[in-house]
Order: sequence, then structure tokens, then C-alpha cells
Amino acid sequence: QVQLAESGGGLVQPGGSLRLSCAASGIAFGFYHMGWYRQAPGKQRELVATIATITSGASTDYADSVKGRFTISRDNAKNTVYLQMNSLKPEDTAVYFCNAIRLNPRRYDYWGQGTQVTVSS
Repeated sequence: QVQLAESGGGLVQPGGSLRLSCAASGIAFGFYHMGWYRQAPGKQRELVATIATITSGASTDYADSVKGRFTISRDNAKNTVYLQMNSLKPEDTAVYFCNAIRLNPRRYDYWGQGTQVTVSS
């Protein structure tokens, strides 16, 4: 059974930091591109950051709104992807979801349950 378990969310003041973790089980983690998405109340889910497989160079991509503040990384030995979030702003408040996607030999696409991040004074 595939499971993506997010953790690390919480309440933080503006300017603060959080590190989200997503532990994957039931998949060959190294073959999956991993990503973080978020959804704020009343808004559509949006991409935050992605990281490719190691064999694809582990390239990263970020939404413009988080560039320079957030860093995505992966530890294949621990089947875990991380999102380090610094200089948090109230507009970063959302539920953050972990995503795992593989395109070969066919498309596999999995989501976690989400973790709440609230940035408020």
C-alpha cells in the first residue's frame, strides 16, 4: 500500500522557518519525481517545488513566489523529501501536500493527506 506521510507543519510567526517532511512507503522512491503543492482556503492547489529523480540530476523547480525562500531536497536512503521554508509570509498559509509521480513504464501519481502551515502573528 502506497503512503506519503507529511509532517512538520504548524503555526509560525512571519519571518520564521519550518521544515516539512514527506516519508514515502510502498513505492520505489528513487524512481519518482517528488513535489510539494499547497492549497489555501478558497484557492486552487498550486505547485510549490519539485525535485527530479537522482538519475535525472535531481533538478529542482520552484514557484516564483517561493524562490530564494524555500528549498526542496530528497534523501533516497530514507525515502523522504523535505521542504525547508524560510522567511515565511502570511500568504504562505495553506495545506501543503506531498506528491510522487512516475511516468515510466506508465504513469503513477500519488498524494499525501497534507499538513497545515499557518503563518500568523
